[in-house]
Amino acid sequence: MVQFASPMHATGSRPHLADRAILVAALLLPSAITWIYFIALAHAPAAAQQIAYAALKAIQFALPLAWVWIVHRERPRWPPLNSRGLLLGAAFGLAVALAMAALYRILLEPRGLFALPAQQVQTKITAFGLDSPAKFILFALFCSAMHSLLEEYYWRWFVFRQLSRWTSLPVAIAISSLGFAAHHVLVLQLYFGWTSPLTWLCSAGVVVGGAAWAWLYHRSGSLYAPWLSHALVDAAIFVIGYDLIA
Repeated sequence: MVQFASPMHATGSRPHLADRAILVAALLLPSAITWIYFIALAHAPAAAQQIAYAALKAIQFALPLAWVWIVHRERPRWPPLNSRGLLLGAAFGLAVALAMAALYRILLEPRGLFALPAQQVQTKITAFGLDSPAKFILFALFCSAMHSLLEEYYWRWFVFRQLSRWTSLPVAIAISSLGFAAHHVLVLQLYFGWTSPLTWLCSAGVVVGGAAWAWLYHRSGSLYAPWLSHALVDAAIFVIGYDLIA
């Protein structure tokens, strides 16, 4: 029985070839999925985009459980609720959320740097079928509360946790955080462009966030603290997004 908790850090063991292959696949899969539903299907009907999004995300989030359960024959178990790291996670999430809101409202939005992204956001949410405030808010609530949990389970419990078994803690944090940021780059470049400093500034912020959540997961021993922190940041992103299209 394996819990959704971080392992005691120990290096020295060598992963099997299959474990290395699945880890590489797990690092690359979210970027491939994002490219398909976010870019390749950008002009497809809303129903096609929604079906592709749901199906591909189901595959992504089923992968770790299937590998651990079927291949390693370990049955994951959700750990009891505990408060370890929650205060630190909440503090980090709120600090990032407030910094993002202040940067957007005080510096970037008044200079018109979000004029084009606002059009791109409006086009994307309409194409995705989020054509009313109620639908947008429901999708925002789902992503902030549930998708953030699924990403923490995928990136911290599986990717970072596996890396932690075979590499040093800093290396595990660095690789998992870069992988976590990679698919966000594809989304950001659609709004700001490949050559925009904002694309790379925001991407660097995602790397820092991923590193902080990996460290918090390692320190607290469970997903609760990074999940709370991640959810607060995602909520702030959707608030900014709503302001852009309002």
